[in-house]
Amino acid sequence: MITAIRNAWIVTQDSSRRILKGDLVIEDERIVSVGPAYNGTADKEIDASGDIVMPGMINTHTHVAMSVMKGVVDDLSFQDFLGKVFKIDSDRTDYDLSIGTKLGCMEMIRGGTTTFMDLYYSEDVIARAVREAGIRGVLCWCVLDQECTTQTGNPLQNCKNFYSGFKGERKIIPGVGLQGVYVCSEETCVGAKEFSDKTGAPMNFHLSETRGEVNDHKKKTGKRPGEWLSDIGVLGPRAVAAHSAWLTMREVRCMGDAGMSVSTCPVSNMKLATGGVAPVPEFLENGVNVSIGTDGSTTNNTLDMFAEMKTLGLLQKSSRWDPTVATAQQLLDFATINGAKAVGMEREIGSLEPGKYADVVILDGKSPNLRPLLPENIVANIVYSGNSLNVKTVMCQGDIVAEDGKITTLDTEDVLSRCEDVWKSLCIR
Repeated sequence: MITAIRNAWIVTQDSSRRILKGDLVIEDERIVSVGPAYNGTADKEIDASGDIVMPGMINTHTHVAMSVMKGVVDDLSFQDFLGKVFKIDSDRTDYDLSIGTKLGCMEMIRGGTTTFMDLYYSEDVIARAVREAGIRGVLCWCVLDQECTTQTGNPLQNCKNFYSGFKGERKIIPGVGLQGVYVCSEETCVGAKEFSDKTGAPMNFHLSETRGEVNDHKKKTGKRPGEWLSDIGVLGPRAVAAHSAWLTMREVRCMGDAGMSVSTCPVSNMKLATGGVAPVPEFLENGVNVSIGTDGSTTNNTLDMFAEMKTLGLLQKSSRWDPTVATAQQLLDFATINGAKAVGMEREIGSLEPGKYADVVILDGKSPNLRPLLPENIVANIVYSGNSLNVKTVMCQGDIVAEDGKITTLDTEDVLSRCEDVWKSLCIR
C-alpha cells in the first residue's frame, strides 16, 4: 500500500530541522520519501496543497482512562482532590475504563497525538481499547506497595503479568509505572527497576510534584525524592519522571547523569496550584531529555498537546522573566523527537524521515490562525497559534486514524452516547 501526500509544507523535525515543500510518500507502515515530487503510482493520494505535514505528537504522561472524569474534582484543594479521585479510582469497572480510554484516544487523535505514555492500573483493559483506537500506547502498569493499593494481588506481579501478555504487540508497548515515593518503598522501587532492566520495558513515575511530597520524604529518609531514587539505583535511561517541579540542582545533575527523561506537565501543576516550575533550562544544560505530558483529565481537563506546548513556553518565559527561554523550536522538539526518545523510540518515530514509522499529522493550511504561512514562521505558528481544530488527517504507523477531521477507527457516536452515564455512575455519589 503506497500513500502519497502531495504538495505540502513538510516540517520534518529531522536532525537539521528542515522544512520542505513537496511530497511525503509512505509504503505500508513506513516513510519512504520526504520532499521530492513522487512520480510513481500511489494507492492513495492525499492533496495537501498549502497544508502543513508534521510528525505525530507524543504525550509522555497521562492517565487516559480518566477522560470520563472531567469536571468532577475541579477547584478543590490538593488533599480534597486526591481523596475524591482515589475514591472514584477504587470503584472503577472494566466497562467505564474502556469508555474512558476510547474517549481519551478520540481526543488525542483529533489533537494530532499518535503516541502516549500512560500510568494507571488495569492497563490490559486500556490496551484493548487503545488497540481499537489505532494509536500507540506506551502503557505503564501502576506499581506501588501492596498495603497501599486497591489492586487485587501484588501490583508488581500484576505489572509483570501485563507485560508478558502484551509484549510484542503492534502499537502496544507494555511498561512499568511507579506511583511515587510516597507509596513506594525501596523494595518496590528497586523491584520495578530490576524488571525494567531485565525486559527493556519503559518506566514512568511521578516525581517531586508537590512541596509536601518532597518535605515528607526528606523527613522519612533524610533525602529528597530525586536523590533518594538516584542513590538506590532507580534512575536510568528508560525512566520518564512526570512533573519534576520541586528539584535541586544536585537532583537535576543526577537525572542528567542517568540519561533519563522528564515529562513536564505545566497545565496540571498550575491547575492544582502545587507551585514549583520545572527547571527546563537546567534540564537541557545537564543532559536531561525534556518531553511534555498533559497528565490526566482530572488535573488538566484536556489532552491537547498544542495547548500544552504553548502553556509550557509561556510559563517558562514568565517565571524566568526571559522571553528567550523555551523557544518555539524547542517546544516542538519536546512534543515530537524528544518525546520519541523518552519512550525509547527515537529511531522509529518523532520525525518525518525515510525508514521511520508513518506517524503523520496534516494541519489545515487554510485555517486563518495559521496564516500567513511561510517557512520562516511555520514552527512558531504550530506552537503559538495552532490548535486541535487545525488537524485534518492523522496516521499512526501507516494507518489512517482520522481523515478530513473524522475519526476512522472507532464508533464515535457510540462512545459519546455512553459518556454521561459513565460519569454519573462514577462521580455522583
